[in-house]
Amino acid sequence: MRAKLGLLSPRRSDCALMKSHTDRRHTRSSDPLVALHYQLACSRREGGLDAVVVADDSGVVVAASGGWAVCEELAAYAPLLVRADHDAAAAGRLAEIGAHSDVQAIDVDGQTVLLCARGPRAKTGAMRQVADGVARILSRAA
Repeated sequence: MRAKLGLLSPRRSDCALMKSHTDRRHTRSSDPLVALHYQLACSRREGGLDAVVVADDSGVVVAASGGWAVCEELAAYAPLLVRADHDAAAAGRLAEIGAHSDVQAIDVDGQTVLLCARGPRAKTGAMRQVADGVARILSRAA
């Protein structure tokens, strides 16, 4: 029917680009927790990640996107994963989580928060932009 009217359906990839562009422009919030959720959800979706979490330096979830249990576990292990003396020979669950996760410490006005990502592409280095967004949102809230 659309073809008869001279209307062409956009390709799927075009729809994804339009949706992404629209979401980015219209899903903003002045509430820092909502803004963090939007930032993390978009990053998780675009990065093909299982979970993206902001945790405090004791491992408590501040904001997250992903399954509840995965986010809680990732946040709890984050302080151990980010430590400089964490060695590759760690055993058990810590090593298993560390193999598929990236944790970065972010300084926000003198406070340290941990940005955590888990999934097959978590260690690609793409989290730098997410870290900048998280720091910007939290700095405005302080």
